[in-house]
Amino acid sequence: MPGKLQTELHQTRPFESVGEEAVLNILRTAEVVQRSIAEFLKEFDLSPTQYNVLRILRGGGAAGVTCSQIGERLVTHDTDITRLLDRMEARGLIARERSSTDRRAIITRISAEGLALADSIDAPVRAMTQLRMGKFGPDALAVLITGLERVRAAFDTENSSVKAVKERKIK
Repeated sequence: MPGKLQTELHQTRPFESVGEEAVLNILRTAEVVQRSIAEFLKEFDLSPTQYNVLRILRGGGAAGVTCSQIGERLVTHDTDITRLLDRMEARGLIARERSSTDRRAIITRISAEGLALADSIDAPVRAMTQLRMGKFGPDALAVLITGLERVRAAFDTENSSVKAVKERKIK
């Protein structure tokens, strides 16, 4: 009997391995969660990445954060952070200025308007998260978190075993 993912994808052949099915389940789940969060944030005229940037900048406080630091802290990778920040600055959600100590660096800070927006979203996001994830209970969520951390470690491109596999395929 085909698994749930196989049915969702209308796949007629079984997966090549349980590992392949697990990876595809993770990717499919991430897509479903991302789509749901994007839909939720539409009400606030924000993308998930923009909301993530607001949270990063709020955490950065008065010192602000550089573009590269934002990129390192994003939950999902964005290839054009500068353009993303341009749009957010045009909306008045952030402010940027050259660093006084390093003229090459641009420091980004959350504006009062951006802070108010981020603060206004916190409670609805917590409620949505609780509604969706609360039914699992803390023990099941702890197991899920540990499992997902192990998956990330297994796929970490800096991981030597992943590098070794790549090198064997290249040679």
